[in-house]
Amino acid sequence: MTENLTLQQAQKLVLASQGIFNPRKNVPAIEQTLSTIEKLGYIQIDTISAVQRAHHHTLWSRNPRYQNAQLDELVAERKIFEYWSHAAAYLPMKDYRFSLFRKNALFKGEQNHWFKKDLQLMGQVLNRIKNEGPLMAKNFDSEKKTKTWASKPAKQALENLFMQGELMITSRKNFHKVYDLTERVLPKAIDLRMPSQKEYHRFLINNYLKANGIGQASEISYLLKNTKTHIAGELKEMHSSGELIKVTVNGIDYFALPESLALLDKPLNCKQLKILSPFDNLLIQRKRMLNLFNFDYQIECYLPEAKRKYGYFSLPILWNGSFAARMDCKADRKTSILNIHHLALEEGLGDRGAFALALCKELEAFKEFNNCMEIQLHKTSPSEVKTSINKTLLT
Repeated sequence: MTENLTLQQAQKLVLASQGIFNPRKNVPAIEQTLSTIEKLGYIQIDTISAVQRAHHHTLWSRNPRYQNAQLDELVAERKIFEYWSHAAAYLPMKDYRFSLFRKNALFKGEQNHWFKKDLQLMGQVLNRIKNEGPLMAKNFDSEKKTKTWASKPAKQALENLFMQGELMITSRKNFHKVYDLTERVLPKAIDLRMPSQKEYHRFLINNYLKANGIGQASEISYLLKNTKTHIAGELKEMHSSGELIKVTVNGIDYFALPESLALLDKPLNCKQLKILSPFDNLLIQRKRMLNLFNFDYQIECYLPEAKRKYGYFSLPILWNGSFAARMDCKADRKTSILNIHHLALEEGLGDRGAFALALCKELEAFKEFNNCMEIQLHKTSPSEVKTSINKTLLT
């Protein structure tokens, strides 16, 4: 049996599963941050700092009480850890054993990471950390003169040891990773049982569908090497056994957990405007966003300036359950000004006045989140919107 969902129902299911709206107010803020990471399965880490970095931004979007220090605190308390999802990410410590599947494959050479292994150098790096305690890549720079400890090879050795599970990131100092032996970082009661191949792929399926509502094999296996065929087989088996249901949206087939459909009967306050990170879990897969939200999005910071349509780092703006605009902005830390270089409205936006009010309200919170005191709007598309938004900002 296949459930037919309207596009609006599918959008509601996705947004409800992502936890962007209706934040929990009856728990401590750091507890909500942890529950958000556990619900989503990962929070992508990114280095771009035009505004607050992606990992902070994604959490703030779902938890208005979020503070940047909460991530460091959760790492220190061993409730989350850094590793690899489809990219570098913070992951829930409760899911640690499922990182062992990839680590073991890398250790055995069944998978390759970016860097070729220098086993001798890796052994030397490991011994230094064992004897001296936690170290950063720059701690090896002082030994460049020997030509053995050049920073780049040492950094590669650290990353290889990290990826295959012998080292973990115990903290960060000014965003630089601090590595320590895995056994000195892990909580004592952690589950270290190696998952079977079936367990691992079913974990990926369940995690994805809980966080995203509906999904396909290509979406669940996104940037995860050697998983798509196995996931497709498990999806078929789980559907046959009744663990999953099929849903069709605009003629496209997806899978869902049966219990997820109950979210369609619950209210979702999606009228609040949300300014999202380009690396937000909701829209990291661009083809999915085009199919489900008719939102054709691209990060233009990787394009030459002449080819950019919206700006260097345009942030998607979600309003009334749809993507309503894109906002290219940069927080100037010296002047404490949040510069909106280009605000571009999507076609068919509707009530521009209501949108302007919702945007300006959220911009005040976004300004504070970025430690800014003032907002300057430089350009809008269409151009006549600039006047009304500036008036609203001043009132």
